[in-house]
Amino acid sequence: MSTIDAPARATPSIPGPPLRLLVIQAPYYEQVVGGMRRGAEGVFAEAGAKAEVVDVAGAFELPAALRMALTQGGTRFDGFLILGCVVRGETDHYDHICRETCRGVMDIAAETGAAIGFGLLTVDTLPQAVARSGEDRMNKGAEAAQALLGQVALRRRWNLA
Repeated sequence: MSTIDAPARATPSIPGPPLRLLVIQAPYYEQVVGGMRRGAEGVFAEAGAKAEVVDVAGAFELPAALRMALTQGGTRFDGFLILGCVVRGETDHYDHICRETCRGVMDIAAETGAAIGFGLLTVDTLPQAVARSGEDRMNKGAEAAQALLGQVALRRRWNLA
């Protein structure tokens, strides 16, 4: 389902102490990832959440940084937001990076049960990425932030936090 035909989501009210979130971003495409982060920050502000932001070199480093955060400071955070962008090039490098980054994050999510919002754009062109990171309903960072808040709410409901 694309964002355009997805139902609009209200920011959930999550009982308990204010949320502490970690945004792990690969700002290789700064305009795009910055736009996604700003979209997510708007959602976090509505929820009364506080977010810390860390940068990694590229998409391939996102799963390792997530693992480090969970190993070193996992109890400091209620959830994690992954942001990045990979644009298809002329070689198969794109396919490898996208597949391994997605698999790495999914493996960690399934193994740990951590609340994770996944905002990695995998696009053919930079204009496609820009269209998904603007200040409108199409912002995939805001969408990933909403998904993250849903996961945090579920963890709190089941007393997993």
